[in-house]
Amino acid sequence: MHRRNTNTGLPIEYQIIKIMKQRLFTLFIVCLTMMAWAQNKPVEHLTFKGVSIDGTLNEFVLKMKQNGFTLVKTENGIAYLKGDFAAYKDCYVGVTTLKQKDLVSKIGVVFPECTNWSSLSSNYFNLKELLTQKYGEPTECVEKFDTYSEPNSDGDKFMYLKLEQCKYITIFETEKGTIQLSIETDGATIGFVLLNYFDKTNTETVRAKALDDL
Repeated sequence: MHRRNTNTGLPIEYQIIKIMKQRLFTLFIVCLTMMAWAQNKPVEHLTFKGVSIDGTLNEFVLKMKQNGFTLVKTENGIAYLKGDFAAYKDCYVGVTTLKQKDLVSKIGVVFPECTNWSSLSSNYFNLKELLTQKYGEPTECVEKFDTYSEPNSDGDKFMYLKLEQCKYITIFETEKGTIQLSIETDGATIGFVLLNYFDKTNTETVRAKALDDL
């Protein structure tokens, strides 16, 4: 025997089912609204010189020219430019596209060459401080020499760098991508600071397509 609601005359079980259906319908509408909002929400990218790391190579290069950079050459899907960056003169910038698509995903900055450790490390720590102010504390940081003991002199430190027995790297992980700062060498006479920007969205876009193809 069904219990009946004295106001509607309908069994209470029917009333409960009706309420549940209404709530499920409301939840369904909310989910659709959230999905539509997510689809319409603009995709956010890492920026370089205030420009989103996105678009085709030609589009990005044009924007860099408008920011004062000069195009040196374009080769194998990479554009090489020269200009001032972060208060450093004559930096070289490499704009890289994903191999499977003409889509900019990585920016690399080579700062002025150094022939001694003091100048090189000064550039590194100055940039690290600026990046920390902008992106917060690093996700990962390794600053060491692969030697039995820490070298003391400027000459020894630079020598171990050229022997590739030195690892100085700082990584900042963000929602939009990864920023990587490091000290590098040509293995012969010079050292330089390298700053890489890896855009998360564009890299994942092509990676997902590659997975679909497998």
